[in-house]
Amino acid sequence: MFTESATLYDAIYAAMGKDYLSEAQRLHELIQQHKRCSGDRLLDVACGTGGHLTFLQQWYDLEGLDLDAGMLVIARERYPDVVLHQADMVDFELDRQFDAIVCLFSSIGYVKTLERLHQTLQTMTRHLHPGGVVIIEPWLTPDVYRAGTVHAQFVNQPDLKIARMNISEVDGTVSVIDFHYLVATAEGIEHFTECHELGLFSHDEYLGAFVASGLEVVYDPQGLMGRGLYVGLRPLA
Repeated sequence: MFTESATLYDAIYAAMGKDYLSEAQRLHELIQQHKRCSGDRLLDVACGTGGHLTFLQQWYDLEGLDLDAGMLVIARERYPDVVLHQADMVDFELDRQFDAIVCLFSSIGYVKTLERLHQTLQTMTRHLHPGGVVIIEPWLTPDVYRAGTVHAQFVNQPDLKIARMNISEVDGTVSVIDFHYLVATAEGIEHFTECHELGLFSHDEYLGAFVASGLEVVYDPQGLMGRGLYVGLRPLA
């Protein structure tokens, strides 16, 4: 997914103003509000380079999971004491349970199909203690996503310039984001492309996946960055 852009990821989202600190604080509030078990073990699914781990580690015994090897290389350098797993969120098997599982920044969209969304929620629930919570930040819903819109992000650091551009496209129920990168460093200027495909699921489809996995679900329409949040509780009984 981020095969060529992993080393640029943090610079791009820093330029966009992503606030990992405030997001982690809000997550902690939600976890403490909803969970009913006493432990503090947390799994960050699709942890990427570990931006949230920096702040969540003050409250939780952390582990992370991601499918992208390049992202995990960066995360492991930053957090040598955190257990990080390379695995698919759809069917990972860690042989342990957690008190909270989070999947943020719309990473859930990479499952692409409704069947795999259900499988992912079942996998997460299986790894959750009774009374534990699953928190998922969704990708855009079909009624919000707009095909044909033009997007651009820029990084302007002294020794690094990045332009990332794309036109939003759609293929059936899948959003297609074909990023074009133009990257300038002292070594030269490079251009490459990277295609990302994320499933477009409706609000009812997200709710249905939680309920089908045996979770009680609460929806926060604002969430961390305006895309909403689903908070699923595994019942104690």
